[in-house]
Amino acid sequence: MVSPGNPENSALVSTYRSLVPVRARRRIVRRVPRPLRVAVVCTLSALDSIRSALAKAALGRRHSPALRDGRAPMRVVQSADRHVLATVVPGATEWAARARNLHLLVAVLEDAEIDYFAVRGNGKNVPCVAVPAVFRDDVEEVLLLVFGRNPGYVSAHAGGQPRNGGSAKTWRRLRSEQVLRLCWSVCDPTENLVFGHESGCDLEFWEEADGQLVAPRPNAVVASTPVRGERRRVEQRLFSPVPSLYGTGRTRTLPEFTAPLISDHLYPIDLVYTWVDDSDPVWRRRKEAAQRNLTAGPTSLHEQAANDARFTSRDELRYSLRSVHQYAPWVRNIFLVTAGQVPGWLDIEYPGLHVVDHREIFSDPDALPTFNSHAIESQLHHIPELAEHFLYLNDDVFFGRPVLPDHFFHPNGLTKFFMSKALIPTGQIKPEDLPVDAAGKNSRGLIAQEFGTVISQKMKHTPHALRRSVLSEIEETYARAHWVTQHARFRSPYDVPVASSLHHYYAYNSARATVGDLRYVYIDIGDSKAEQRMNRLLARRDFDTFCVNDTVVPEDREAQVRMVSRFLDSYFPVPSPYERTAGALAPRVAAPTELEAFQA
Repeated sequence: MVSPGNPENSALVSTYRSLVPVRARRRIVRRVPRPLRVAVVCTLSALDSIRSALAKAALGRRHSPALRDGRAPMRVVQSADRHVLATVVPGATEWAARARNLHLLVAVLEDAEIDYFAVRGNGKNVPCVAVPAVFRDDVEEVLLLVFGRNPGYVSAHAGGQPRNGGSAKTWRRLRSEQVLRLCWSVCDPTENLVFGHESGCDLEFWEEADGQLVAPRPNAVVASTPVRGERRRVEQRLFSPVPSLYGTGRTRTLPEFTAPLISDHLYPIDLVYTWVDDSDPVWRRRKEAAQRNLTAGPTSLHEQAANDARFTSRDELRYSLRSVHQYAPWVRNIFLVTAGQVPGWLDIEYPGLHVVDHREIFSDPDALPTFNSHAIESQLHHIPELAEHFLYLNDDVFFGRPVLPDHFFHPNGLTKFFMSKALIPTGQIKPEDLPVDAAGKNSRGLIAQEFGTVISQKMKHTPHALRRSVLSEIEETYARAHWVTQHARFRSPYDVPVASSLHHYYAYNSARATVGDLRYVYIDIGDSKAEQRMNRLLARRDFDTFCVNDTVVPEDREAQVRMVSRFLDSYFPVPSPYERTAGALAPRVAAPTELEAFQA
């Protein structure tokens, strides 16, 4: 995938970073003024743009008939470090591109009446189809014709360079390979998303030996199958998960591949967001009234307990939902927990999307209204019809590339959590402690009290894998601390981070969670290098999840909003089905809610 106009996407810049050792680059950073370094990067990017334009023009001339064909719009686009022909697909997603390649290959084989079966259990996120090696000549002949009409690419599976599938020379080169990767590239209309070879479909050739077809590489199900064994027809989505709004058709497979595997997640997984609209005048009046009421009493707020940065919305929720649609289509239901607020662009009628008011989940209505995320998180397990296993996300957390349930849950139901290198400060709670540090200290005390172990690390800003039963148990086990957290209208020194930390350590100590491994990055948008880090992330797209956040109010809020909006719109250009159409984006005013019931 590429990002036009992004200097970090330059192949020359990437080559420089891969060839020059890190220590040498650090010396350059210390000795060369930043404006000069930026100018050099921009120059390299400009040169690369010229090279790219020439390459696109040359490829376009070679494939001009395909580009002029009116059946499906095609463009020459950049994919990684090369240029390819791609079909323009509005609404393109990574998982849909994989499913599309599987669907096309299956259709080709069925039209040619070639025996095949879909394969699963090879541990990859790429769909796979097997063909008896005796039919290889037939397969190559028909694919050569198909790729000639509908341009696509083929390579050796083991890291080979994608080559033109419509060239006989390509097939001669790959004659000895037992596993191939095929793809018909697609892009979205902005060309920010290009799904090429990494989203392809593998093709295996199974050799015959003693009446058996033998797999050319291991999978988790069978090493061989009878030559004339049974074939069953099943939904293609079994081999390539896609959102329910996509139709994929059916495919042949072996009976063994239709049975649930021990590695399958056979339980539903939901997703929960908490969200606030800080621009809502009603909400702001109630917040200010609550602050006045609190400051008039004996308890004072830490400056970070209620600062505007904690509640600022930059439309992140829209893009976080796009990331779910793009990279985590296996989520069953999405619950949006709000103080009666609804984004004007959100299609609340879309199946599987549920807006939940705080009043529906707080066990004590007197705790409302609340402006404390710890309090809200403590009540998530009260959401009606919420699955036992669910992910909890803040709206500034995003999926950055295709993820699977296994990133967050074990097939047997154990949850995974992701510890940060940041430490919980030692010692007792002090008035000057940041709210997050005070909450961590409280968790440490509760875990030590129950299990006799001492926790020291904070959690990363990732999706939190949670279980309702564990959260309910925590509410019973630590009833007093839970009650205090629920009733704190703003973050207080007595809060417990139930969903974002305590759950993980409690579940771990009771053998219901394990430490996970997730490729993740946190971008502080108040940092001077934030834009460069965003551009780099946009060019590489090499993290499972990422968080874009700040903790202080910027001097130029509008400039910061523009920077974040440009990044998110480029990273997630494809609208999700949870968004209303452009003509229906009139603002919605929430009916009177808990906020109206609060008397200052």
